[in-house]
Amino acid sequence: MIRIGLIGFGYWGPNLARNLMATPGVALAAIADNRAERRAVAASRYPQVRIVGDAEELIGDPGLDAVVVATSVSTHFELSMAAVKAGKHVLVEKPLAASAVEAAALVEAAEHDQRVLMVDHTYAYTGAVAKMTEIIARGDLGEVCYYDSIRINLGLFQNDVSVIWDLAVHDLSILQALLRKPFRTVQASGGCHLGSRLENVAHLTLELEGGMQAHVNVSWIAPVKIRQTIVVGDRQMLVYDDLEPDEKIKIYDRGVSFDAQPASLLPEYRIGDMYAPRVDRREALANVCAHFAECIAHGGRPRTGGLEGLEIVRVLEAAQESLRSGGRQVTL
Repeated sequence: MIRIGLIGFGYWGPNLARNLMATPGVALAAIADNRAERRAVAASRYPQVRIVGDAEELIGDPGLDAVVVATSVSTHFELSMAAVKAGKHVLVEKPLAASAVEAAALVEAAEHDQRVLMVDHTYAYTGAVAKMTEIIARGDLGEVCYYDSIRINLGLFQNDVSVIWDLAVHDLSILQALLRKPFRTVQASGGCHLGSRLENVAHLTLELEGGMQAHVNVSWIAPVKIRQTIVVGDRQMLVYDDLEPDEKIKIYDRGVSFDAQPASLLPEYRIGDMYAPRVDRREALANVCAHFAECIAHGGRPRTGGLEGLEIVRVLEAAQESLRSGGRQVTL
C-alpha cells in the first residue's frame, strides 16, 4: 500500500483527495493546509485521515511514501524540493514550478534520488486526448498542419500567475501529448484589463519541430465558457469540444488541395463524412492518480514527468517574455 500525503485543500485539493481515496493500492494518510477553515472541511470529509496545519510536518513524516502538492504556483518548488529531499515521490499540480530554473532543479534532484516526479497535466489523461493521440498516431489525419484552440471563461482569477500560466498550460500539455514534438518558437499578445495587475487575456502563436503551428486563445474575462480545439491534418480534420457531453470529438473527412500545375491556383475541395468516435468517460484525475501510483509501484517513467513539465515551463516563461516585450517571437 502506497501511503500518500496531500498538501493543499483549496480549489483542486478536494478533487485530488477524492480520487486518491478511490485509487487501488493507495492510502490517503494525511492532509496539510495552513488555513483552519480548510482543515475543518477536510476533517469532516475524511475523519480517518490525519489533518495537520504544517506542510513540513507532513513532508517529514517517515510513514509517507509520496506527497501530492496542490498549492499556489509560487510554492511548488519549495514544497516539492523538500519532499524529494525527504525521500518522497512527488505529484505536483500544474505547472511544475514558477520558473525553468526551479523546474530544472526539481528534475535533477528527483533523478539523483531516484524519486518519481510527475506533473498533474490533467488534460493529458482525459479519454478525449487519449483518443486523439491514437487517431493521430494511426495516421488518420495525415500530417498535422495546425492546432487552434479557444479556452475562455469568466474567472477563476489567480493571484500569482497570469492567464497564460493558468489556462494556456493546458493546451501546451495537450500538444505535447498529441505530437511529442519539441516547441521551437512562441509569440504572445494580450493584456491586463478591468484593473487586474496580471494578464487576463492572451493569444499565443507557437511553432513546433517540423513547422507545425498552434494558436491558443485564453481569457478569464469572457461572458461564456468555451473549451474548443481544432486539429487540421492534410487528410482529415478534428474538432474537440471538452464541454460537449456526448460527442466530444468529431472527425471530418474534409480537406482542400491545389493543382500541382503552377498555372492553376484553383483549390480542389473534398467534403466527406463526419463521425464521432467513442471516448473513455473515466475521470481524468482518476487516471492521473492511478498512473502516479503505478509509476511508484513499478518504477515507471510518468507520461507527464519532470522533463515534460520542464519543457512546458520553458514555453510559459518564453510566452510571458514575449507578451511583456510587445509580442516579439522568442526562440526556445
